[in-house]
Amino acid sequence: MSFEIPAGSFTVLLGPSGCGKSTLLRTVNRLVTPIGGSVTVGDRDVAAIEPTVLRRGIGYVIQAVGLFAHMTVAQNIAVVPELLHWDRERIAQRIDELLELVGLDPRRYWSRFPRELSGGEQQRVGVARAIAAEPQVLLMDEPFGAVDAIARRSLQDEMLRIVRKLRTTILFVTHDVEEALHLADRIAVMRDGKLLQYATPEEMLRAPSSPYVRQLFAVNADLRKYDALRNALSTDP
Repeated sequence: MSFEIPAGSFTVLLGPSGCGKSTLLRTVNRLVTPIGGSVTVGDRDVAAIEPTVLRRGIGYVIQAVGLFAHMTVAQNIAVVPELLHWDRERIAQRIDELLELVGLDPRRYWSRFPRELSGGEQQRVGVARAIAAEPQVLLMDEPFGAVDAIARRSLQDEMLRIVRKLRTTILFVTHDVEEALHLADRIAVMRDGKLLQYATPEEMLRAPSSPYVRQLFAVNADLRKYDALRNALSTDP
């Protein structure tokens, strides 16, 4: 497969379990090394960058969150800035700023441990940690799959707000069509390790490239939902 993600955009890898979405995502930060081809971030081939250096410049959020249980919220967020030798005052300011950004009161959450947080709160801290060092790219592997439906929509909306504010380039894995339509600037539909179509949500709905893509998006029903949503947003004062 071959495609280019515009800087500052939100791109969703969409497809059934086992189609290669997560494997593709992990080639970006070299958790998986492809046997052919290349992955470029900006104008640099990731294969030419030392893995540790590469990963410190790319945010990574997974479904299991992966917070360090023995660290407080503040300590979790500070991990990469400390590795990059930021000074303490700058790190403290960044922690406050990020907790506010993801909708958590710094005074309440700074000293809490992961076990004291709900699933949704843990995911918010995970996002804050992933963007703490201001990465140019953020990889997200089904990050909201383990939270309930209400918390999931709240986290999706929070993610969109953060994206609009920071203009970080995001590559997001999901098998949920509604989530893809809600979040994406562009969607890459995958099946059996192949890229079937790469387009905007509207293009995907109006001109699916194959019967599989047409079926995946249930065109008639979802197009009406999408048009209604676009109309509502365009008339919102």
